[in-house]
Amino acid sequence: MTMNTGFGRLLGASTLESLVGCRVTQENVPAFGSLVRLPVDDHYQVYGLVYNIHIEQDNTVRQLAATGNIREEVVRDNRENRTVPIEFNLLHVGYEDHGHISHLLPPRIPLSLEVIHLCTPAEVVRFTSAGRLGYFRHILRAQQAPIPELFAAHLLQASRAHAAGGDPHWIQRAQQEIIILLRDDYAALMNVLNALADVAQTAP
Repeated sequence: MTMNTGFGRLLGASTLESLVGCRVTQENVPAFGSLVRLPVDDHYQVYGLVYNIHIEQDNTVRQLAATGNIREEVVRDNRENRTVPIEFNLLHVGYEDHGHISHLLPPRIPLSLEVIHLCTPAEVVRFTSAGRLGYFRHILRAQQAPIPELFAAHLLQASRAHAAGGDPHWIQRAQQEIIILLRDDYAALMNVLNALADVAQTAP
């Protein structure tokens, strides 16, 4: 049986990123740093990394929190029956057109209310193996994202997918590319390497 990897719908998009919303109780909600794909048509889709997961402030929730003790059924009703969504920002890192993956910014953006899909391990390997890790530059330019942590979370996901596919050395190549890209910015390089040190302890 094919796993359902859809987890939310597109709320808005630009060339650089998208905003996605989904229900609090929805299954398959991705973790920070996960690679996802945003279909536009049968031959074209955009890839992005999840960051800035947040729940918008809600006056009802604020009033409930101020009451002190809240019954469990009230908490459950608020989470399951209200329409305030979890929202995600997705940093665009490339696109696929008629089977060809590019690590350039997408020339066309996805449309509102499209279903977003969490990439499978095989899809993660396919995207990250295309080209020469050129999508790293999009992460480094992401002014609103916590760049070191985003790199660390993404590389952990990708290294596990590559290791499961028979390539345990992918993360070393990725780290070397980061060093090359940040060789003229020592402070930024050390911030990223310190975050990646945690990946080295957990990656296969």
